[in-house]
Amino acid sequence: MPVSFNRVYLESAGYFMPGEPVPNDRMDAYIAPLNRMSERIKRRILAENGILTRHYAIDTEGVTQHTNAQLAAGAIRDCLRRGGAPLSRVSLLASGSSGGDTLMPGFANMIQGELAAQPMETHSVHGICAAGVSAIQTAAQGIELGAHRSAMAVASEMPSRLFKRSRFAARGYETDFDSHFLRWMLSDGAGALLLSDGSEGSLALAGAPGLRLKLKWVHQRAFSGDYPVCMQLGLTEDRARGHLDFGSWAEAEAAGALSLRQDIRLLPHLFDIGIHEYAGLVRDGWVDPKRVDHFLCHYSSEKFIPVVEDLMAKADLAIPRERWWSNLAWRGNTGAASILVMLAEFLHTRTLKPGEQIFCYVPESGRFMAAYMLLEVEAVDSVKAAPVAVAPRAASVADDDVVIAPPHDPAAAPEGLGALLTELAAIWHDYRSRVWRTPLVRQIRERRFAVPDYLNWMEQWVPQVREGSLWMREGAASLSEPYQVLASLIGMHAGEEQNDFNILFSDYRQAGGTVERIEDLRRNPGGEALNAYLHGLAATRDPIGLLGAIYIIEGTGQRIVPALLPLLKASLKLPPDAFRFLEYHGHNDEHHLGRWLTAVEMVMAVEGQARAARQIADTARHTAALYLMQFQHITERMPNA
Repeated sequence: MPVSFNRVYLESAGYFMPGEPVPNDRMDAYIAPLNRMSERIKRRILAENGILTRHYAIDTEGVTQHTNAQLAAGAIRDCLRRGGAPLSRVSLLASGSSGGDTLMPGFANMIQGELAAQPMETHSVHGICAAGVSAIQTAAQGIELGAHRSAMAVASEMPSRLFKRSRFAARGYETDFDSHFLRWMLSDGAGALLLSDGSEGSLALAGAPGLRLKLKWVHQRAFSGDYPVCMQLGLTEDRARGHLDFGSWAEAEAAGALSLRQDIRLLPHLFDIGIHEYAGLVRDGWVDPKRVDHFLCHYSSEKFIPVVEDLMAKADLAIPRERWWSNLAWRGNTGAASILVMLAEFLHTRTLKPGEQIFCYVPESGRFMAAYMLLEVEAVDSVKAAPVAVAPRAASVADDDVVIAPPHDPAAAPEGLGALLTELAAIWHDYRSRVWRTPLVRQIRERRFAVPDYLNWMEQWVPQVREGSLWMREGAASLSEPYQVLASLIGMHAGEEQNDFNILFSDYRQAGGTVERIEDLRRNPGGEALNAYLHGLAATRDPIGLLGAIYIIEGTGQRIVPALLPLLKASLKLPPDAFRFLEYHGHNDEHHLGRWLTAVEMVMAVEGQARAARQIADTARHTAALYLMQFQHITERMPNA
């Protein structure tokens, strides 16, 4: 649940960008391409990210011109100057950054020292993009609790020192794609916000006397237990060793442990997570897309604008593009500082009106976080007294007001499925998170998964897959006359999948499996429970709830399996023929889910929306729990007959 605020106001905002803007054609003077591969990556990235200029705190010789603490101090001074406030008013300083100038002490303390500031409370948040929001939340909570009347939140980044040509010399300039990529994406800068309890006056931004900007709430959620590391500094390319595990810093650098990397193949999952969290905020009444006047979204590349926009549109929660605002093109991507720099420049250049809302969204790719803030403009003379903080009630909306397609993104959802798809999305969101934390998936993502582990998994999975077409046919046979079109559709689907278990068994044998007969393989306890449940349900009259089971099972094939497949291939030295089943489902389950939507529409036309939706959602929830049990037991060795 978001942290709501009743007495926190944004009094002023500032930023500091070092040096002159550096256009694309002058980047080579600061971070020259290392080799021909780097030059190709540079052209491709700059063509996609939409950044035209950025700032560096190093000069063309790689010499530091401003430390990171100096960047942060510059933003704080600009913030205080614009608000006409003395530093002496600040009693809490919260900083956010991916790294200061020192490993110790904390960054906030180094900034305090740079400012020669009076004694105060300090908090240093170490992270990546969402660290700036964490600093804002920390400062706001100090005010909300009454411990402070004014607090400063600052975020600053200085990645340019990591991108100098000299830092790559130890590896002969031959580095992997993931470490090349970010050199052309990130730049330096800092932003700062002065928060107060509102007693010091109005919002002194962009010539707007008589107005103040209230921070209504902040919401952050991390999914670090679900997915592998996406963006990191300090690990080798294979993530097997940390920089402190080497005999010296020179050895760590030569091994690539001090290269900043991002696994761009994982990024689609970040936006999927972010949109689900956003949908939940809408559903629970924290934000209304129709009321948002300004949407400030931190995206690292303009390439991701249509991705975010499309996901929001599919959820029927879109904010029109004319309400979006970003300064990525001329300020660049400054990581944790981006949202503060963006908010400050927006406030300096836009005219605000009472009642307008500013909604901020920050996805963090480090190990996946999503952060959100909502601010609202108030007229000072209309504010009589601060109301008592009350958490909003759950939204009461019509089905068509909040519609989210299944997390597998079929092209379009039929009308009237809003309530069901919203509930299924919540079930899926929880199930997916739990699957990614099972021992099996943890082994795979941590690259501790060996061929014997793969064979053990296949031995338990083959007999489970074998049952799929059987319970589907049994369920189709249990459908009465009004559902005969649906029975034909399920029968066709079962026919397409009836031989899948043979493909999986062949993969098992290609990987070195020694069991010769499928009949000798055994399901684990979770698989037995799932199988019994599905067959038992299929034998009942008109078991339309089976569509909920298909939703979870097919969704696993389309969303979870494709994410595991590259990790499996990286860990297991096996021939391509050992992964045919996983490849097939990753490519085809999206079409199956399109057919699933058609089937649900048929059922609702016969059964009625409320009754059908309840059966489908309940079965999806039970299937998710049992499928998760199957995942939990996979690491246990099963005796074969």
